[in-house]
Amino acid sequence: QVQLVESGGGSVQTGGSLRLSCAYSGETWKTNCMGWFRQAPGKEREAVAVIDNGGFASTAESVKERFTISKDSRKNILYLHVDSLKPEDTAMYYCAAAFVRCTITTMSGLGRSGYWGQGTQVTVSS
Repeated sequence: QVQLVESGGGSVQTGGSLRLSCAYSGETWKTNCMGWFRQAPGKEREAVAVIDNGGFASTAESVKERFTISKDSRKNILYLHVDSLKPEDTAMYYCAAAFVRCTITTMSGLGRSGYWGQGTQVTVSS
């Protein structure tokens, strides 16, 4: 099993920034790809950024200019830096890990075959 624990969410005003963290542990050798997802109330979950074991990252076009994914393999932490936040960024943010072709498209279809954290809430007020 792989354990994932997110943190760093909170309430911020429009234009603010946050750094989300995802501490991972366990049988991580079973995975080659990690990613951040978000789900707003009444909306489908979407993948926003992914990164493979080699450090190659991809970010969804809708947030590409504002979100940055990174990973510290020594500390076993996955990060998502979110800048210039907008009210429409309000959502529960999750990290996940899997053994898949590491693209936004592939990870977007990730379900029970992946490992998931419990999420951290981001709320952006205008």
